[in-house]
Amino acid sequence: MKRIRVHAYGGPEVLAIEEAELPEPGPGEVLIRVKAAGVNPYETYARAGSYGARNPTLPYTPGSDAAGTVEAVGKGVADLAPGERVFAMGTLSGSYAEFALCERIRVQSLPSSISFAQGAALFVPYATAYRALFQLARIAPGETLLVHGASGGVGIAALQFARAAGLIVIGTAGTDRGVELIKQQGAHHAVNHHAPEYQAKIVELTQGRGANAILEVLANVNLGHDLRMLASGGRVVVIGSRGDATITPRDLMARDASILAMTLWNVPAEGCKKSAGPSARVSRRAFSIRWSAWSCRWRRPRRLIAASRRPGRSARSC
Repeated sequence: MKRIRVHAYGGPEVLAIEEAELPEPGPGEVLIRVKAAGVNPYETYARAGSYGARNPTLPYTPGSDAAGTVEAVGKGVADLAPGERVFAMGTLSGSYAEFALCERIRVQSLPSSISFAQGAALFVPYATAYRALFQLARIAPGETLLVHGASGGVGIAALQFARAAGLIVIGTAGTDRGVELIKQQGAHHAVNHHAPEYQAKIVELTQGRGANAILEVLANVNLGHDLRMLASGGRVVVIGSRGDATITPRDLMARDASILAMTLWNVPAEGCKKSAGPSARVSRRAFSIRWSAWSCRWRRPRRLIAASRRPGRSARSC
């Protein structure tokens, strides 16, 4: 089989196509024939060697998300058969390959109504948004949520979950196209974060109360401003940062507010089977929300994502 291999940290040029032996699934494992592989921003940080303690050991094959068909199963796997459509929530061997080896617990059935490209863009964006909103921020119906970078993969997932959960949603994007996409996905308000004094506009949209929760994808730029846009008892959940951040602690103290942070890789594999109580119903409803706009926005693979500094999400068809 063919796979992409990284032997040294660096830019996109370190991605090399190699031939390799086809993996054989061991007990409790599944081999997937990859039809589409997800491309996440964190993978570019890891490839560059800038992901800190989470830098992969060289050499390695990138990729955690994939969708395709079951090629073979190992001993003890009786509920999947070759040919079944599935998507992976993490792999053992990397998804930038023609075949990917996975633990059974990380493989789920893919409905025929969802394409392989969409399936490969499910796990990291939607699991990140789900954990940030329901398990950390503990959002509640009627609250106001601000989603930074709402036109990206995690942002779109957060919009869909929040609307299904009955929140008032404000999203930001950096282009007119992104602003329109946010509106199409159901945001009550969409703001261009390059506009002058856009933070004041967001506070105005909340009638001066501020947001109850903020999903932050670029904390090194926005976190200090976020604290001044929070309502009393507000929560900021940091899911992305590319450097140090400066804050004024009294902005937190004055609001009895809190900053939470997460990385998806801290969730144990067993978390792939667990729900967060009532929000499980929200999950099913949110996945039925319009796929078309976000699929068209992120499905097409772009070489620039490998070096881009903008949050985003793509699915590479194989």
